[in-house]
Amino acid sequence: MHLQQTKKGSRGTGGPQYYFHNLTDSVKSYLRHKGAVRVALVTPYGATKSDYFAVSKEHKFDKDQNVVEGKVDHDRIQQGRAGESIGEAVRKWYSLKKGDFDRLDVDVDIIDDVFYITPLTYKYSTSSKIYEISKIERPLTFTKDYISPLWKNQISSLKDEYVKWSLAEICRIVGEHKSGIPYIKEEDILRASGPLKYLGVTLGPYVGKGYDCYSQFKFLHYPPYSIPVEIKKYSGKFKYQEQKYGKEELSRAVILCTIHDKKNVHKNIDVIELESLCDYRNYL
Repeated sequence: MHLQQTKKGSRGTGGPQYYFHNLTDSVKSYLRHKGAVRVALVTPYGATKSDYFAVSKEHKFDKDQNVVEGKVDHDRIQQGRAGESIGEAVRKWYSLKKGDFDRLDVDVDIIDDVFYITPLTYKYSTSSKIYEISKIERPLTFTKDYISPLWKNQISSLKDEYVKWSLAEICRIVGEHKSGIPYIKEEDILRASGPLKYLGVTLGPYVGKGYDCYSQFKFLHYPPYSIPVEIKKYSGKFKYQEQKYGKEELSRAVILCTIHDKKNVHKNIDVIELESLCDYRNYL
């Protein structure tokens, strides 16, 4: 499947548009049935909510943003209320150089009535070269069983002595949680916010309803990424996201836990295990 850019160089009359080509039968049937489907763009950190819509060739939006019948001859990504084209969003999230795209090869997953669009390769209109985009599964996960390459590259980019200090502080917190101190609360994990800040994770305020902390990740040369973070001593206590926080929210969050013991984790949930971050000191 790929997106073909049209209206190259015509930003004064609405900017580049992107048509779908070679959609799989399942994606095509779903889009034709729905008429329009919200799009979540998958970034280097994972999916993020967007204002883009996939619109079938037999539908359009009227002036009140209702889906109505209309012939356009192409299934497409419609910009909607977004301030830029989907191609420009891909360029910013993946820190690609400027230039008109000729095409973007993508994967499309249907999750909770949303098209999760993952860029795979891109080609500029001025070149015949095709560039690959790394696709990382569970990009924000750091556990004993799996450490994301994004995390490894982020830690490698930081000053070694500060990384060692950060991980030592995390080890201190983990040790106290495992020592059997009575009545210790899961919120105590927030003492790791300082070390995590240096590693690229800024925890937001701990709130009493819905998600625990709406937080921000800033790794490498990529733009900042905001996401709900759930604080749990044991990840097995995590219940949300099977139901989601709200109808308009994505199935996307991070569990920050002392010990990861959840056997089945939703596809778009990442897990950061403090015990595994502590153990990573042995590899530095």
